[in-house]
Amino acid sequence: MLKDFFLKEVESGINEAVKAGTLGQMGVNDEYTLVMEKPKNPEFGDFAVNVSSLARMAKIAPPMIANAIVDKLSKENYTVSVVGGFINFKISDSMLANTIEEILNKKENYGRGDSVNKEKILLEYVSANPTGPFHIGHGRWAAMGSALANLLKFYGHEVYQEFYINDAGSQIQKLGNSLKIRIQQELGEKVDFPTDEVERKNFYPGDYLIPVAKKFIQEHPEVDVHTCNIQVLCDYAKAEMEACQRKLLEGFRVHFDKFYSELDLHKSGKVEARYKELMNKGYLYEQDGAMWFKSTQYGDDQDRVIKKADGSNTYLTADIAYHADKFDRGFDRLIDIWGADHHGYIARVKASLEALGYDPEKLEVLLGQLVNLLIDGNEVRMGKRKNMVTLDDLIEEVGVDATRYWMCMRNIDITLDFDIELAKRSTDENPVFYVQYAHARVCSILRNAVSEKLNPETGEKSPAPMSEKELEDLLNNFDKNLIAKTANTAKSLILKLEEFKSVISSSAQNRTVYTICRYVQELAQEFHSFYNSNRVIGEDKDLMYARLGLVAAIKITLKNALDILGVSAPERM
Repeated sequence: MLKDFFLKEVESGINEAVKAGTLGQMGVNDEYTLVMEKPKNPEFGDFAVNVSSLARMAKIAPPMIANAIVDKLSKENYTVSVVGGFINFKISDSMLANTIEEILNKKENYGRGDSVNKEKILLEYVSANPTGPFHIGHGRWAAMGSALANLLKFYGHEVYQEFYINDAGSQIQKLGNSLKIRIQQELGEKVDFPTDEVERKNFYPGDYLIPVAKKFIQEHPEVDVHTCNIQVLCDYAKAEMEACQRKLLEGFRVHFDKFYSELDLHKSGKVEARYKELMNKGYLYEQDGAMWFKSTQYGDDQDRVIKKADGSNTYLTADIAYHADKFDRGFDRLIDIWGADHHGYIARVKASLEALGYDPEKLEVLLGQLVNLLIDGNEVRMGKRKNMVTLDDLIEEVGVDATRYWMCMRNIDITLDFDIELAKRSTDENPVFYVQYAHARVCSILRNAVSEKLNPETGEKSPAPMSEKELEDLLNNFDKNLIAKTANTAKSLILKLEEFKSVISSSAQNRTVYTICRYVQELAQEFHSFYNSNRVIGEDKDLMYARLGLVAAIKITLKNALDILGVSAPERM
């Protein structure tokens, strides 16, 4: 990465200047931090490092510091200048050519991490109750979770994706009772859900159980719903909801390695085993008939109930066992995506892990904010618009690509405004269309390079600029000297292509995917700007070759980025 290269050059220059005694009073053990910047005036250079902060240690003026460092730089394949405390770097055409050559050689591997400290990561996200369709918030976590998994894999980690099924507890009983009412209604009985708000909370009155009821009747005509064991209805409804959720996830390009059942966790005895372990270690005490975990000993703001007075476990009890089980399965790091309302839950889970002897810093929790639906800039209430109730409805309205891209477009800790009408538009205002159109356009250019042209007046075909084999040979054996032909007009575009490597590195390390969206939008803008002012296929063969190589590099980079986001890269639009 060029940024890292120039930072290392400056660090080397500092070390050499200190040894030579030309950097004032600065010593070899003095600590400092350097930041790479883009010069506000492009004429100064392509990159800049401000060394003014070294004045505190060197006790000399920033320009003197900068010049002392520059004197020790290699200046191979780049030129330097000093403006105040800034060292400005201007890269050579050969460095630009190296970027294009690297992209064309690495292809789908361009941007992958080098020398990554590989970790085995368990990424858990979505993890909804199997009691109904996914809401739109689930869609955001599904899109961002799967994109983060793609990103971390691309960077070099081993990533395992898991969905925790919350199928233990009273919600499954409520689901079975709700299905019973829907079956009775389908059989013509005059029965309905309670109107009292308190009683109504014990049911799921959504219409989504109506087709489930019809299917049950068709498959079990002999069953008397009044006398059958309610557990039969609970199990049937749960299985149907899980199947519905899994089908939607697959269509949304979200692929889990494991669906982990909370009910199975309880049946395995692991929950009770962890409870007894905490008890034996002296981390539990009884108060008001309940058992409390001493989580304040590990940084929590208060102790937490782990077993209620009636002997039932709290949600925390199962979560302790579940996260301990994750580590026991051999994962180096756990990453969870939770709703923002679970913020206070982080400290108690980490406290329990530490009490059980695990490293709590190996658990990372990303908190996801909700989604606001907008129609032409105006917020609409979910459920008040026919096709905007569930994630399934949203996908049907705007498509998988637009839904995934928009869900990933902002950082997960920021509330997302999802403009439905804008997401459907085939205009430059729609960011996903803008990026996909850039990819389709580069594909069109490469097709045109080998396509014969029809003269509309004579009907005769003129020969293509080059054959498919010539284009293939060009892209497989790119002569980097050709890039000098187009370097001046495409420098910012090539630098944006080179930036992909640092974007991948920082995005993976910071667990962000919105930065990939921002990057592809900027790359698309650079390409559209270049295309509008430069003819790619023309009479100058060397110039055409150089620009075709550049266009192919853009195609590769855009495709790699969109693959990470789980968004298609169309070749025609």
